[in-house]
Amino acid sequence: MLNFMEFVINQEEQKTLLADAREAIAARLEGRAPRYSRSPELAKAIAEGHSALARPSGAFVTLHAGKNLRGCIGRMTAVWPLEKTVQTMAAEAAFSDPRFPPLATGELERCSLEISALSPMAPCPDPRAVKVGVHGLYLIHRGRAGVLLPQVPVEQGWDLDEYLDYICVKAGLPPASYEAPGAQLYTFTAVVFGE
Repeated sequence: MLNFMEFVINQEEQKTLLADAREAIAARLEGRAPRYSRSPELAKAIAEGHSALARPSGAFVTLHAGKNLRGCIGRMTAVWPLEKTVQTMAAEAAFSDPRFPPLATGELERCSLEISALSPMAPCPDPRAVKVGVHGLYLIHRGRAGVLLPQVPVEQGWDLDEYLDYICVKAGLPPASYEAPGAQLYTFTAVVFGE
């Protein structure tokens, strides 16, 4: 069965990460160094390693302009503490998503931000155990890779079979490639929150 460590981000941490994401983008637009703010209690928890912000974690930052996607970039692997991952991915989503032009001055105030903080990934030996709306998918096969966040199949109205086929398509592979010899399918959960 699929097991995940407890992955909790409290309200203060969520608000702080959203403020960090917005500040990372604003600072770049304004050509200045970012100024991140922490309450004394949160700063202490981070310094002592007791905050989710200090835990290495992958994350995606998504920008929406109204109901339209305006940028989304993330990092699957837990290389940096969550706070640094969010700050970095926010700037990447705003300025480096190849699907969109870089965010322009005046656009940020019309954008809303969403953060998906990722749990560690776990191998998925039984694709039928995947829960739509709970588990994100990451597929690696034949030098290709694709990721779908847990909220995507719900937004698209996909059932489990469609979800499993779409992770293959996202990786540039034929449907049902997740069953092919050598394919590596992983699951993860995400704490998703936004403005």
